[in-house]
Amino acid sequence: MELKNDLILRAATGEPTERTPVWLMRQAGRILPEYRAVRNSVSGFKELVETPELASEVTIQPVDILGVDAAIIFSDILVVPEAMGCMYEMLEQRGPIFPKTIQTPDDVKQLRVNEAHYQLHYVYEAIRITKRALNGRVPIIGFAGAPWTILAYMVEGSGSKTFSKARKLLYTSPEMAHTLLDKITTVTINYLQAQVEAGAAMLQIFDSWAGILPPAHYREFSTRYIARICEAITTVPITVFAKGAFFALGDFAQLNCHTIGLDWNSNIADARATIGNNKTLQGNLDPCALYGSFDSIRQETIAMLQAFGPTRHIANLGHGVYPDTDPEKVKCFVETVKEYTSKFNAPVTIT
Repeated sequence: MELKNDLILRAATGEPTERTPVWLMRQAGRILPEYRAVRNSVSGFKELVETPELASEVTIQPVDILGVDAAIIFSDILVVPEAMGCMYEMLEQRGPIFPKTIQTPDDVKQLRVNEAHYQLHYVYEAIRITKRALNGRVPIIGFAGAPWTILAYMVEGSGSKTFSKARKLLYTSPEMAHTLLDKITTVTINYLQAQVEAGAAMLQIFDSWAGILPPAHYREFSTRYIARICEAITTVPITVFAKGAFFALGDFAQLNCHTIGLDWNSNIADARATIGNNKTLQGNLDPCALYGSFDSIRQETIAMLQAFGPTRHIANLGHGVYPDTDPEKVKCFVETVKEYTSKFNAPVTIT
């Protein structure tokens, strides 16, 4: 199926683009009343994720309503540990909870690996439905959590400010940690490849808890496994987004990925100098900037675009859009990116 809008794919691979492409992390739903209507029609978040027709519907909503240049499939990074046999619950106002955590080598041994990705058939079906419905309007982004972030949840049992149980494992039982990471990585590669076969034209790896590790541990327990994923999947562009891992940008420059996402704390010029010109950068407007006035949002967005420059950039926030953000403010961000056509460093008049 020929894409009518392939801006994001061309930007990722360094080809010329007429303008900077734009999408938002967590764009599928969150802020939209239309999403909440669908969400309220089911028993909970997990039922929505596991119902392909509804997951597809909320995936497409931001394309229709916000005008973004890509649709990221509606799912969750924690479907991977669940497919491996480590079940989770999603509790309102609290987030994910794992009733049984990974605590011993025997727990790791019992996890499903080679057949695990078949458990996620509902994600692949959602991608297929979405691709048919989009009919080439924009590409679909598939995704998965980075192995370290998945391990952190499986060992900790929930979100945490410190993830001290997961981090303790790296010091006290590094062999067990590596065995678990190896299994997660194998499942993740199979999962992402299946997403591509279903119709995903681009992939993103989310390392949400990258920033809680010291640099040496991050290199040993995260970067090496992200590198394995990037080496294994070569048919579509891959983006690596590791929140808080500014110290790893030099290592990321060596990954076999196309795009590196920056969080809002990253200095754009420093990141470009560290990474070089052979990779596309994504980001990195502060999500809180969208609480500002429309004029302020336009100014902040244009300043971001000027800092990145006119090439090898995919506009996005520096993290997911917050659920209480005014959709009209998000539209302002998207439209400002689209309308920005002046040459790099040219004077810009904001009206």
